[in-house]
Amino acid sequence: MRPSPRQLVDGLVAGDRAALARAITLAESALPRHQELAEEVLELCLPHVLPHASPHGGGAVRLGITGVPGVGKSTFVDALGVHLVRERAETVAVLAVDPSSPVRGGSILGDKTRMPRLASEPRAFIRPSPSGGSLGGVARATRQAILLCEAAGYRNILVETVGVGQSEVAVADMTDCFLLLMLPGAGDELQGVKRGIMELVDLVIINKADGGNADRAARARRDYENALHLFPPAPHGWTPVVGVCSAQENRGVREAWDIVLRHRAHMQAGGWLGRRRAAQARRWLFELIEGHLREAFLRSAAVRERMPGLEGLVEAGALSPLRAARELLDAWETARKG
Repeated sequence: MRPSPRQLVDGLVAGDRAALARAITLAESALPRHQELAEEVLELCLPHVLPHASPHGGGAVRLGITGVPGVGKSTFVDALGVHLVRERAETVAVLAVDPSSPVRGGSILGDKTRMPRLASEPRAFIRPSPSGGSLGGVARATRQAILLCEAAGYRNILVETVGVGQSEVAVADMTDCFLLLMLPGAGDELQGVKRGIMELVDLVIINKADGGNADRAARARRDYENALHLFPPAPHGWTPVVGVCSAQENRGVREAWDIVLRHRAHMQAGGWLGRRRAAQARRWLFELIEGHLREAFLRSAAVRERMPGLEGLVEAGALSPLRAARELLDAWETARKG
């Protein structure tokens, strides 16, 4: 017998990791019935989250982590999580968004195998989530998963993205602090960093600063600091910080977390954390509205009937996309009113 939404919430609030995993699975499901259950679970969880989300509070620390492939994101998250659970005696949840398999649709990467030390910690919860083809590789239900983990009592939530497309923008819009991992040796690498990402970051960490990379990492740090100073100051007044670390050798990880906490204190002091959370919730609302409207539009029999023909005309250049879109929207409206 499957547990009811109330039983799932009671279980995850009590620390049952299996209940938390089941709740996230519901949130990730594309089945309408599962989505309805996920909504009910989330509503029941809100009282366990919102009391902490005041303009001066903020509940769990939500940290977004991104970086180019090969930069060592999973090694860094593993080291950071171990620091939190062993040295600070805190809890941590890792939401690692994987690229979806084009054949089976599940996660390609095995996050627990890439974070071996953290996976063995009872204070840690690691959840790989297939992206499902959503924008930039960010899982559709990651926002829900963050709230579920907060309700389950996890004080630190690390969202690791695959770092492709627009995933960085999406992760920055659901976390309190956004961390960009880079490799030593800026140079051409600095030129390749997208301006949009640099405008989003709160913290840049040069990883793999070990062995013969120490000097290159120091130079990269100076280059990134100089580059970041070229951007206009943020409204909240925080200036992005650049640090170095070797996640493999566990050096600089503690210092990186100290910067995250400094950023949090700065955002709380000015009331910016509460405003940031409120703006994120508002954007989430409109994202959901747009998504539901799009699904309802594409499910319409009137739209499905006319779509192939209008698509063909648009592809052939015989009809403008503007006119085709208007005809489809009119067909949808007429069907709804009828």
